[in-house]
Amino acid sequence: MRVTDPAGLGVQSVIELVSEANQFRETFRTDEMGDVVAKLLPFGVYHLQVKHEGFAPFSGLIEVRSAIPTEFHVTLTIATVSASVAVSDAGTLVDPHRTGTVNRIGSDTLEHRLTSVPGRSVIDLVNSEPGWLLEANGVLHPRGSEYQTQFVIDGIPFTENRSPAFSPELEADDVRSMTILTANIPAEYGRKLGGVVEVVTTTDARQGFHGKAVASGGSFATAGGSALTQYAWGKNSLGVEGGGARTDRYLDPPVLGNFTNKATTAGFGARYERDFRGKDRLGLIFRREQARFLVPNEQVQEAAGQRQDRDSYETMGTVSYQHIFSPNVLGDLRVMLRDVSVALWSNPLSTPIIAGQSRGFRESYLKGSVAAHQGIHEWKIGVETDFASIRERFNYVITDLTQFDPSTPPAFRFIDQAPDREQSAFIQDLVRLGQWTFSAGVRWDHYQLLANENAVSPRLGVARYWPRADVVLHASYDRAVQTPAFEDLLLSSSSAVAALNPNVLRLPVKPSHGNFYEVGLTKGFFGKLRLDTNYFRRNFDDYADDDLLLNTGVNFPIAFRKANIYGAESKLELPRWGRLSGFLSYSYMLGVGYLPVTGGLFLGDGATNALAGGRFPVSQDQRHTVSTRFRYQLVPRAWVAIGGSYGSGLPTAFDATLQEALAEFGPQIVDRVNLDRGRVKPSLSLDASAGADLWKKDNLTMRLQADVQNLNNRLNVISFAGVFSGTALAPARSFALRLQTEF
Repeated sequence: MRVTDPAGLGVQSVIELVSEANQFRETFRTDEMGDVVAKLLPFGVYHLQVKHEGFAPFSGLIEVRSAIPTEFHVTLTIATVSASVAVSDAGTLVDPHRTGTVNRIGSDTLEHRLTSVPGRSVIDLVNSEPGWLLEANGVLHPRGSEYQTQFVIDGIPFTENRSPAFSPELEADDVRSMTILTANIPAEYGRKLGGVVEVVTTTDARQGFHGKAVASGGSFATAGGSALTQYAWGKNSLGVEGGGARTDRYLDPPVLGNFTNKATTAGFGARYERDFRGKDRLGLIFRREQARFLVPNEQVQEAAGQRQDRDSYETMGTVSYQHIFSPNVLGDLRVMLRDVSVALWSNPLSTPIIAGQSRGFRESYLKGSVAAHQGIHEWKIGVETDFASIRERFNYVITDLTQFDPSTPPAFRFIDQAPDREQSAFIQDLVRLGQWTFSAGVRWDHYQLLANENAVSPRLGVARYWPRADVVLHASYDRAVQTPAFEDLLLSSSSAVAALNPNVLRLPVKPSHGNFYEVGLTKGFFGKLRLDTNYFRRNFDDYADDDLLLNTGVNFPIAFRKANIYGAESKLELPRWGRLSGFLSYSYMLGVGYLPVTGGLFLGDGATNALAGGRFPVSQDQRHTVSTRFRYQLVPRAWVAIGGSYGSGLPTAFDATLQEALAEFGPQIVDRVNLDRGRVKPSLSLDASAGADLWKKDNLTMRLQADVQNLNNRLNVISFAGVFSGTALAPARSFALRLQTEF
């Protein structure tokens, strides 16, 4: 963007960009030539305001629909005594060209969010959106899908399980914005399509030295801190970040005692960017994350003195390069190398089994794409390839033989590795014809690990906008081909597991195929309030889920013949109305899976029953889910907020008597389960926050925030002897403080 005076000379100005639909509000300053670059803007409509003393303010709307840089020229006029400007962000509240469900999390939500325990800040933000559900230990489930969440961080896809028990987390303090997709997913994304979370990490193009530091602490002896600094000079910028945390409540415990639940996390990262001649841009990112934690014990395990340790490490480096071939054509190349490792080890007092595990993978990823603007078309075409080497080690020794079938061997050891080869190509287009918008794309995938499969996936969407009513109607269809989770895939697929039981069923886990449908509506009210509502249906073949191996805590993928999932979602959002802002979201979902199984490992009676027919509620079949949070600005430098969440309860698979349930779990937990209905009783958690700017002057800001979660101190059971999981409890009332300094 360039700002000039009537004579064409550059003017140093203050520029504000606002998009209510994208939760985006940032202020930029032009250089002495009047130039400024706003990078990585989410697609949508923005209100632009330019101010400089002595000139009349400029106000207008601009659209961002492509990754191709767009030059916007503003000529300021000399102010007169009667000069005035009408400022309104109402035109950015409803995106008239959105063909599917998209939820944005911007700087305002990130800044005022509830403080999370280590490893969950990003996950908790995603979970507040309609259609998403958190099961035990921070595992996200979008619209009934199991392990089918894809994070795209700075343009690089991550398709493995990113919950705290499996992977170190990128913390919300390192995030600039998030875009959450559950329908009309672009053809450039594949492999995991239950939901896509696009994450843009923090960047700041301001010249000179700047950054932020965050310190937090609270209940469960939780404490953490992080710092991010950046220095920009000329066309270069260099950023360095680091942080760490500890807590006594990392995972969701199975009993009230919250035994052996300590964890420490740490991370370090660096980023370098350079612009060359205005047409080329180079980006380098390095990141190292780690988490070390204990596995929570049950009562019997705690009494025996069990200790199980786990850790996870991730080391990653990425290179990105963009080249502008012409004002309408942009080329993009991204390369990533990373190594991920996860380990589990148990002490000799562990019961009923001493388990050990070491697994991980090394991945090389490359993606090349070209985006082009031509008339009414926004094209994008590209290819990607992913090469990984997967490694697994597993062993156990049984310490309590009474808990297992007499034929189960007392000890077992497994070692294996395998290459994963995946390639894809895609083409997509966005067409705008007046008030109509059409999106179309097609993707080809080749998957080769334990199965070898090719697939073609079309993606279609349409939207119609009525300006007078401020209404958008949209509909979409996505063909989804989703590859199996590779956590412990080699173990569960190996012929070596035949030694575990005389009755073994071992079927190859194939990719899941799904047809996703959605129709929806977006309506603006008074230029201040937006309602999003939709109905969706998902039909799967070879529906993906996961199961536990014996009593080890080792999860592995399985698949069922099919599943049908449908529901409705609504979100009422108030970006800013005077001093009030907030949202209310509601989801209704019903999911049914159908036997027999078509993939995975089953032992003993499980192997016999797996080939039978029948139907069952999927493990994420929670009918009603509500989330809300509203914030009120008391004075310019202080605010309060209140919110909460409600869930009607997940299904259970507990088939023993009430007396056995009381003996195993205790009366307090059993009281939160309806054994007759086979459902966990509804959960309710109320939250409150307050914050203030302690110091705000020049380039230094200090903010303090205090949070209380589960203010009602209710015992909320997340899952109870779940269909393919155990028992997990949500936290009791907890407190947190967060101090953030920006400079």
